[in-house]
Amino acid sequence: MKKKYFFSAFAAVLLFAGAAFTSCDDDDDNPAPGTRPTIKFENVIPTKNYVQSGSFAAVAPGATTSFTFHAAKGQRLMLAAMYSYSNDLFFAPENPGIELFNDSGVPNTGIIADAVKLWDNGTRVNEQPGPGVNHPGVAQAGVVTEVKGTDAAGHTYLAASSLFQVSLTFDTAQSLFTCTISNISNGTANETPFSGGVFVVSNLLDGKLVMDKPFFSVDQKSGTELTKLAEDGNVEPLKSLVADQTGIVTTLHGAIVVVYTGNTNPIYQLGQKDAQLGLAALAQRGDPAQLKASLEKVPQVRKIYTLTDTAQPGESMECTYEAAANEKVAFATMFGYSNDWFFANGPELNALTKGEVTSKTVLLDDGTAVSQYPGAGNAQFIFGGTVMPEDKAISAVGDSYPVPAVDGIVKITIY
Repeated sequence: MKKKYFFSAFAAVLLFAGAAFTSCDDDDDNPAPGTRPTIKFENVIPTKNYVQSGSFAAVAPGATTSFTFHAAKGQRLMLAAMYSYSNDLFFAPENPGIELFNDSGVPNTGIIADAVKLWDNGTRVNEQPGPGVNHPGVAQAGVVTEVKGTDAAGHTYLAASSLFQVSLTFDTAQSLFTCTISNISNGTANETPFSGGVFVVSNLLDGKLVMDKPFFSVDQKSGTELTKLAEDGNVEPLKSLVADQTGIVTTLHGAIVVVYTGNTNPIYQLGQKDAQLGLAALAQRGDPAQLKASLEKVPQVRKIYTLTDTAQPGESMECTYEAAANEKVAFATMFGYSNDWFFANGPELNALTKGEVTSKTVLLDDGTAVSQYPGAGNAQFIFGGTVMPEDKAISAVGDSYPVPAVDGIVKITIY
């Protein structure tokens, strides 16, 4: 549950009135006296700026190069490469990057008009662009500015998109873009090779880009990593910098806690298909209501508690439940940036267990929706996507994607 802050006076009134707040919905409005453990779901995944990053090859006049990346609605593509016949000019989109989907979630494909602009890194005095340019040239202490027709020294340039062309194709099932960069400067007054380059796709949290100025800020000094690219075409410093800032992030979205008897986990059975009791709604959308309604009809189920909160990285949500010594507890919460993944306890848990149970927690694929790259799948609920159904058994999430270990994402404690 997101931590809420109240005005102190308001809190005092509630305390005086004896008001109490519960962090989960209880199926029993008047629980009998007994032991009441609390289960806490903490989202401990580090926040990373980018969901994917990488590099692409140098491009000679008249040639092309391509690279692929996953993305979803709202995410942007930023890339940069040196104008090689210059002292410190580089091609890049405007911040925050190339828009990949329209407001309806339709991918932008084909040639992307005006995808990039030409920028002056400001760290070298510009010379007449061409194969005889003196690398890196005379140093100066400048800032990043856009080159609009002419640079500070009066040298003339064609529009960037007349030299550097970007086109995109999209694979819907994988939510996978292929970006092709074409060097169309051949035969122009500004014919030039492009250096190799770096690209990133920014993560989204709470509907906002984690990083909206990935490589540079206009009218500010650039970092040493971009400077190495702009002056020498050296990809490695910037590539290494963004690689350290790249990784999957997720929310925890909704949860259910079930107190039961017997030897069968009422929420799921590993290796069997979803029983169509409502687990899919939790795993796909973070909605536990349907599963709660179904489990209320199961005799072995004693109590059910649900959470409808979303825990962003660094946040938590918790639920207090009533249990007895002869009962067991099971739980599940959605891996929010997925198509149908959820965390749940693997082995059985006594309902009065105390302490951290993260080591007993597993990340599972419900098998009811086609999986895509976590946090970059346009069919994922978090991006307003439409489910692509599949019909497979519930299984452990494997290593198809670079997902952190369970204890790198969640911490689950019963106290």
